[in-house]
Amino acid sequence: MKILHKQIFGELLKLFGLTVSCLLGLILIGRMLQLRTLFLSQNIGFLNILELFFYLTPFFLLLIMPISTMLSVFLTFLRMSTDNELTALKASGVSLYRMLPAPVLFCTICTVFTFIISIWGLAWGMDMFKVTLYESARKHSKFSLQPGVFNKEFSGLTFYAHQVDNEKGKLKFAFVRDQTKHGASVVVVAPDAEIISRPESAEVDIVFHKGKIFRQNNDELNVLKFGTYSVRLDLGKLLGDFSFSEVKAKDMPLSQLVEIRDDPSKAPPGASDRFHRKVDTEYFKRLTLPLGCLILGMFAIPIAYVFRGLKQQYGLVLSMGLFLVYYSMFSVSVSMGESGSIPPIYGMWAPNIMYVIIALLGMKYANEERTLPIVEWGTHIADKIKGRVG
Repeated sequence: MKILHKQIFGELLKLFGLTVSCLLGLILIGRMLQLRTLFLSQNIGFLNILELFFYLTPFFLLLIMPISTMLSVFLTFLRMSTDNELTALKASGVSLYRMLPAPVLFCTICTVFTFIISIWGLAWGMDMFKVTLYESARKHSKFSLQPGVFNKEFSGLTFYAHQVDNEKGKLKFAFVRDQTKHGASVVVVAPDAEIISRPESAEVDIVFHKGKIFRQNNDELNVLKFGTYSVRLDLGKLLGDFSFSEVKAKDMPLSQLVEIRDDPSKAPPGASDRFHRKVDTEYFKRLTLPLGCLILGMFAIPIAYVFRGLKQQYGLVLSMGLFLVYYSMFSVSVSMGESGSIPPIYGMWAPNIMYVIIALLGMKYANEERTLPIVEWGTHIADKIKGRVG
């Protein structure tokens, strides 16, 4: 039995490594294709892009760990079933339950690893991602403000300066045109301006001194003099419309989510009811997704038994479809929890509870060499349809 468990565990690890690598690679390629124009226009190096995606890896892993675990277990037992290894083992007196230690240990390790990501890794990755993104945007902003060149990298804003000292952050004969408000155009002109960076909020203030404001609203034009006028820029807008100032529940460590749930006064100032609902939903999401590794892994074993003889490519499609059902229920529960339609505790646990029940029933039927009634009903209906078509 030790040899058997080692063989099963080794195959699970190989398939898991392949699955995680493929899914992460697909996500990376997809994101790079979405942002290819942005990266080319901002002249960001390939290593910087990889660094940014590395810090997003915990976020991606939290989502793909359950499906990777499920695929590994499903394909392993489907292959054993297709090659009649399971039949030979049963003929030798080895029941399904005696084969469980290897997949249970594997799924438990995946669950613990996902819990580590959920509790610490996700918040660390998002913090480092924001810091790295800010540094990229901050460094880029120095080069983008070139003397005598119109800068239109911020949507609705056009900057110009006749002289630029990026080291000191000084501008001479500067102006900005603001068209962010519909139906109105504001032009600010000043002989002197300065760039003030705010690393704590990833923002930059461009402060104009002793200039004029030309405000056009339809056919009306107003001219105002000022001593100091500031235009605040969110550097996240340079690299994909990220907001650094907004506090999001999904970026918080689990300990902070617990603190806010226990004491709502610890929430950020002005937090709305929707924010607290998002905190509750994110809290249960961090608990239920890691457990999904164990639950979906155990769920995959009887499913592989039921569909024994199925080719692996079809098995892959089938398992992806079953996970899609799980993830669709999970996504709907997140949306309903954040909107307040249902308490998050019920919605977030519902997919796991349903799949646990199916896994336990399926395990019992698979060990007894019986087929689930729902599969028999589906087969019966399919035969009827084929008969009518024939």
